[in-house]
Amino acid sequence: MANIWEKWDKNIDTAGLKDDVKKAAENKQEFKDVPKGKYEVKITKLELKASKKADEPMLACWMKIIAGEYKGQYVFYYQMLTTGFGIHVANDFLRSLESGVEIDFDNFKQYNDMLMDVAEAIETEKLEYVLDYGENDKGYKTYKIEDVFSDS
Repeated sequence: MANIWEKWDKNIDTAGLKDDVKKAAENKQEFKDVPKGKYEVKITKLELKASKKADEPMLACWMKIIAGEYKGQYVFYYQMLTTGFGIHVANDFLRSLESGVEIDFDNFKQYNDMLMDVAEAIETEKLEYVLDYGENDKGYKTYKIEDVFSDS
């Protein structure tokens, strides 16, 4: 029996892939860092996950810019959930999304279920947002939802 590499080399057009890689390198799209400012966004991911560094609970929210010069790029919101203050900040952000879901923390299983409900409500209602993406005087990124509207 052939090993998996030989199987893939036989079944996949590697010469074509090599050519595709070359073309992609020549035509690569340069993404600029998204500067601080106001953006129309839609939420594409909202989840409770483990942080890479410490394997601790963290809220992750991906917001795709849907209009303007940076259309198609993302603003990423991450909030550690290991302190009362961290959970408070995350809860305030989640409430600003106006999903209609009651935002509260009891335990991480409940919080994960609540986040799934929020994500489902946002998707069902086709909610989009005006995000003020900034920085505070200590250099930390800030994320403020200034307006909520429905795409439907």
